[in-house]
Amino acid sequence: MSEKLVITVHFDLICPWCLIGKRNLRTALEQFRQRHPGVDTSVEWRSHLLLPGTPMAGMPYQAFYEQRLGGKAAVTARRTQVQTAAQAAGITFAFERIEVMPNTLTAHQLIDCAGEFGSAEQVDYLIERLFTAYFMEGRDMGDLAVLLTVAAEAGFPAAQMQAALAAPGHRQGFLDKLAATADNISGVPCFVFNNRLAISGAHPPASLLAAMEQALLPTSTAQTV
Repeated sequence: MSEKLVITVHFDLICPWCLIGKRNLRTALEQFRQRHPGVDTSVEWRSHLLLPGTPMAGMPYQAFYEQRLGGKAAVTARRTQVQTAAQAAGITFAFERIEVMPNTLTAHQLIDCAGEFGSAEQVDYLIERLFTAYFMEGRDMGDLAVLLTVAAEAGFPAAQMQAALAAPGHRQGFLDKLAATADNISGVPCFVFNNRLAISGAHPPASLLAAMEQALLPTSTAQTV
């Protein structure tokens, strides 16, 4: 068996299934580490914009989903489905508090900058805080001031993060990163294990654990489930 397990997670902050998937991954990783204490595990987060054409100022959240899904009844039904899956992961979404469907480009760029100032664990925590600030607190993840405040709450220096975001060429460099992986991802969350096995969707911990163990096998081949 391999002594390393690298998990690459493609995600977007406006996707509630990505937060569910993140929590399920945490549970699966805890179980995996108990079973395989000798395996070195790491998680790499990869940004993916589901709606890159969203205006930078955002759009009205409720109206966006009513138009996208076909009315209030359809939105209610979808949110009931999401809440049911979320409860199993210990999550309660506060969709009623969200007013803005944001463009998440700057938020993802902030996460990219965070890697310059913190550890992988700190970046993971920042992502968690951005998710909860949006889905539980209804904060606008397209607002730079909000993003810097959340970053500070997660232990990152707001002034240095702002300077990094404003550095010449940084946004274009980040856009190039997004473009390099966009064509390979059809939906999020998408989990890639040791660059050999990929599964898409907010799978339960048991499914993620099974994929982790399969990715360690010498005969495992790349596939999508």
